[in-house]
Amino acid sequence: MRAIWKGSIAFGLVNVPVKVYAATEDHDVSLHQVHEKDGGRIRYQRRCEVCGEVVEYKDIAKAYDDGEQTVVLTDEDLASLPVEKSREIEVVEFVPSEQVDPILLNRTYYLEPDSSSSKSYVLLRRTLEDTERTAIVQFSLRQKSRLGALRVRDNVLTLQTLLWEDEVREASFPSLDEKVRISSKELEMSSALVDSFSSDFNPAEFTDDYQEQLKTLIEAKLEKGESLDTEETFGAEAEEEGGKVLDLMEALRRSVEKNRDKKSGGSKPGSGGAKSSGAKGKDSATAEKKPAARKTAAKTRKGA
Repeated sequence: MRAIWKGSIAFGLVNVPVKVYAATEDHDVSLHQVHEKDGGRIRYQRRCEVCGEVVEYKDIAKAYDDGEQTVVLTDEDLASLPVEKSREIEVVEFVPSEQVDPILLNRTYYLEPDSSSSKSYVLLRRTLEDTERTAIVQFSLRQKSRLGALRVRDNVLTLQTLLWEDEVREASFPSLDEKVRISSKELEMSSALVDSFSSDFNPAEFTDDYQEQLKTLIEAKLEKGESLDTEETFGAEAEEEGGKVLDLMEALRRSVEKNRDKKSGGSKPGSGGAKSSGAKGKDSATAEKKPAARKTAAKTRKGA
């Protein structure tokens, strides 16, 4: 990995020099646009609307337009801002980790010690672990003032950029204002359904089906030189027959029974699920078990 930025974490009188690395990467197959007729690449030109000339990238500046006037900001202008010159990741406060709403989390970076001694780095890491708190920080990166959260992952300090409070939209849906009565029995069955699907999350068990199929398609076209009709992996499972509505309690009960049967390797003797799972509930029951089916399929492909 290559460091994208260098700076230092400052909390109190403690200073922790660090190197910053991108912690994630996109696994999607890179596609570009071509002319379908001859395969030629489609290129975009940066053309000025005033003079009509194609502008070199080095001659392009940023600007603010309020609808009446345009203010041009050069790279030198932006670099002159005091906050942009700062290489300090300032710890503002330490908060209970559960108070950081996941919706605020944005990009994640790894932090590596950038000094001959890693003592201050380890001290901060141990402090976060022992106190079970997250450090809220402010810093500047790529011409933006940013809010971030310092956490520990596998003995490495991570810096997660946070969205600003006004960047999160308010969820206001009139349809949720309607009063809905949920019976205690429905809650009980719903909880039983959750229990039947309960597991420890392991991201390695899941795969990106679309990207895998896209890679297979590309490899086949490279070998044969012609298009290939790919099989819909989950086509039959995804089909639905409309027009039939199943009672919520019945759908919950059947889902619980089906998942329990699947885990036990077959239908239980005397189970009411075998008697009641007729054609009427086929669609809803199938829809309820989709997540488990996708996960099982992912496991199978991984072990293949």
